[in-house]
Amino acid sequence: MPGRMVPLVNDEIYHVVNRGIASQPIFFSKRDYDRKLATISYYQYAYPPLRYSFFIRLPKDRRTEIIETLKKEEDVSVQILAYCLMSNHLHLLLKQVRDSGISSFMSNISNSYTRYFNTKNDRVGPIYQGKFKAVRVETDEQLLHVQRYIHLNPYSSHVVKTIEDLEDYPYCSLPEYLDRSSFGISNKGIVMSFFKNTKSFEAFIYNRADYQRKLDDIKHLILES
Repeated sequence: MPGRMVPLVNDEIYHVVNRGIASQPIFFSKRDYDRKLATISYYQYAYPPLRYSFFIRLPKDRRTEIIETLKKEEDVSVQILAYCLMSNHLHLLLKQVRDSGISSFMSNISNSYTRYFNTKNDRVGPIYQGKFKAVRVETDEQLLHVQRYIHLNPYSSHVVKTIEDLEDYPYCSLPEYLDRSSFGISNKGIVMSFFKNTKSFEAFIYNRADYQRKLDDIKHLILES
């Protein structure tokens, strides 16, 4: 397998995509989505004390204690700026904080979820389509457009029918940005620094929603032309 062509550099931001083998689904239930989100939240920290599969078996008060300690230390491998989980792939907008932070983070969340998925479905082998893809975000304009693309993904792909449904899609960071979710794994500061308030951010997201959906609808025609 060829090595990665894009260098992953500290303090740079990357749009990261990981997809199921042959674009097959990797999330089938709320439990699956929740498990992936839990690993994303857990492995953002540089030095979690044990594997997530062991962590989840601990008593609730011990788990809370560990998470509170990790939050207090604020020692992370990546900052999660945005995310969206779809049935057969996921989008992440990540800022690398430590050397090899993104690679380590992606390895941890991929391996952890693969073990869970294979055990749950009585199967063996990889579930992801090779290495994750990463594109460096080079300008502020690109940052804003990429995060909007990520947040609109469920709508443009017709996973949700309306903007109102998108606001409550639970496997995306948009509800966090709109203060409609208490889950709170996104570091919103960088993106929100470009907006006066939540309302102006919301307007920026939605003013291209139908256009992005239309582009997604005709994408296959463009590829086949």
